[in-house]
Amino acid sequence: MTDFRPRRFDLIVFDWDGTLFDSTALIVRCIQAACADVGTTVPSDAQAAYVIGLGLHDALAHAAPDLPKERVIDLAQRYRHHYFAAQHELTLFPGTLEMLGELKSRHHWLGVATGKSRRGLDEALDRALDARESGLSLRRFFDATRTADETASKPNPLMLNELMREFGVAPERTLMIGDTTHDLLLADNAGAASLAVSYGAHEVEAFDAHAPVFVAHSTRELHDWLIAHA
Repeated sequence: MTDFRPRRFDLIVFDWDGTLFDSTALIVRCIQAACADVGTTVPSDAQAAYVIGLGLHDALAHAAPDLPKERVIDLAQRYRHHYFAAQHELTLFPGTLEMLGELKSRHHWLGVATGKSRRGLDEALDRALDARESGLSLRRFFDATRTADETASKPNPLMLNELMREFGVAPERTLMIGDTTHDLLLADNAGAASLAVSYGAHEVEAFDAHAPVFVAHSTRELHDWLIAHA
């Protein structure tokens, strides 16, 4: 039976890649493959992982600093080619559906703030293996979503500000959850609280400067903390 405790946060906003969606390794490989395709220096795993969470153009420009700016669009095309060819293999982290369902039962507003494009997020929501196999649409869990191509890329606070304004929720009643320092800085810039997960793109030591309310090392830990403290 769900324990309906008083809420600390009315709005809970999730990053997508590396937080709910187990896609970090694929994104790294696709960035590296795209760089090889256009003949620029291939970043290391750590360098490619660092840019996850940014809007695609900003991410690729950072991952391939030697590439002329006018060729970033070519790099983006090759990245999309590799990613969309393999995204059907991706799944949610174990326990994500149960966590989202329980948060909805507690009547939190749930949102997504992601560096993905609108097309990329919509395809992920519709095609995630876990949701298809369970017969559930992931869209039913989220009250609103924002992507980097329809607002501003992280860590600009615009996407989080828009979500808070849409639901009339104050920053102190908002929690941003993500796997990168870009997510935590987004929360800082919007005046909201942040929670970090350590199983995504960035190393846990990098989170300290942003003082997240908690660092979860698994979806189970994230689930349990949210039910007990959110």
